[in-house]
Amino acid sequence: MAQDTDPQLQQQVIYSVFVRNHTKEGTFLSLIPDLERIHNLGVDIVWLMPIHPTGVKGRKGTLGSPYANRDYRAVNPEFGTLDDFKRLVDAIHTQGMKCIIDVVYNHTSPDSVLFEQHPEFFYRKPDGQPGNHVGDWSDVIDLDYGTPGHWNRPLWDYQIQTLCYWAQFVDGFRCDVASFVPVEFWEEARAAVAKVRPGAIWLAETVHRSFAQACRALGMNCARDTEAFRAFDIEYSYDIQETFDDYLRGKATLSHYLDLVDFQDSVYPANYDKMRYLENHDLPRIASWDSNPRDLRNLLSLMYFLKGTTLLYGGQEVGCDHKPSLFDRDPVDWDGRWDGPLDQSSLMRTLYGIKHDVLRPDDYYHAKADDEKNVAVVYRDHLSGVEADATRTLGVFSLKGVACEVEVDAPDGTYANLIDGRDVTVTDGRLSTDGEPIILSCPRPKLAV
Repeated sequence: MAQDTDPQLQQQVIYSVFVRNHTKEGTFLSLIPDLERIHNLGVDIVWLMPIHPTGVKGRKGTLGSPYANRDYRAVNPEFGTLDDFKRLVDAIHTQGMKCIIDVVYNHTSPDSVLFEQHPEFFYRKPDGQPGNHVGDWSDVIDLDYGTPGHWNRPLWDYQIQTLCYWAQFVDGFRCDVASFVPVEFWEEARAAVAKVRPGAIWLAETVHRSFAQACRALGMNCARDTEAFRAFDIEYSYDIQETFDDYLRGKATLSHYLDLVDFQDSVYPANYDKMRYLENHDLPRIASWDSNPRDLRNLLSLMYFLKGTTLLYGGQEVGCDHKPSLFDRDPVDWDGRWDGPLDQSSLMRTLYGIKHDVLRPDDYYHAKADDEKNVAVVYRDHLSGVEADATRTLGVFSLKGVACEVEVDAPDGTYANLIDGRDVTVTDGRLSTDGEPIILSCPRPKLAV
């Protein structure tokens, strides 16, 4: 874990925006009127997906992927001007939120400014031509940062100078496929940026476990998540994502997934921060997996309750089930969804209050499941140093929205559900749920070692 990581990031919420598709206009300025609504969801940080020009050579779709970057030091003219971008960032700050931008440092478009000016910065295939290690990424060519003892220092200097330039305006960076770029580079970049923007936020897109294994088998550099935490504050939860996906498909049990959640808490540094999400721009919309409103309320509540920073992807709050294309104009379908059965805006505001005011970064944390009933039971204990004063926050999430009775480790009594204010009764160590998510606070039972 980065030594100066702010533990309060675990109590915060990030909202991801794809500028091209968030509004009908697809511009920096058209996003500004929506910022107050975004902030009122309970959002601390706005993450803007890549703002830079996209390449033309090898382009996918009509407009190209924002992750095929043509110029690290310019903004995409489709979105507006640099002054427009600065106005957007100022407006985000006015709303009391921070702004982070996407940086894609593993690769560029084949016609990038950097390749034109510095072809020596790029990976070469055996035939001497520029290329990439991942064949499906046909619209990009990889950078070559070198190896220990043989670092490509001019490339490092160019990239770090670029990060310091953008740090004049923004509060941090989401780093695309960060695992493929040497951790030593990220450590040096973090130190340099801190001189421009103290407390900058560093979010790493670490990669799926199976993808990482396949890449390492080919001899590619791919940092382990434990290694990446040396430079980053927050990492993706892709290390356990495939098991969660298998649970949604009915191919894995809920207890298997939650056991891996517990494993994360055992293996990573004490102040680790794994980003928790149901969807992002690379994953299917959660409403395309399950469109039952009650199920979605439970899934959302679970993700807010798990230890780590919460991520929302623009459109998730109203239950959009279509994942916008990365390669074309494909605006989020907001029409007719407000106040509909899948509109979770109000629930998000409530969960944010719990995350911000009740849950704490240093909580003791344990998760288990009732697989037969598809119920997750998660404990977060605040240890004050005096055993008698220890408090427990208990989450019970019926992920299939089923009314049932489950075993819980909580003292008998009647408690208020912090989500909706209704009474919840524990009798003989059992709690009845009507299928709606439950979060309650109670005394922590005395534990024996």
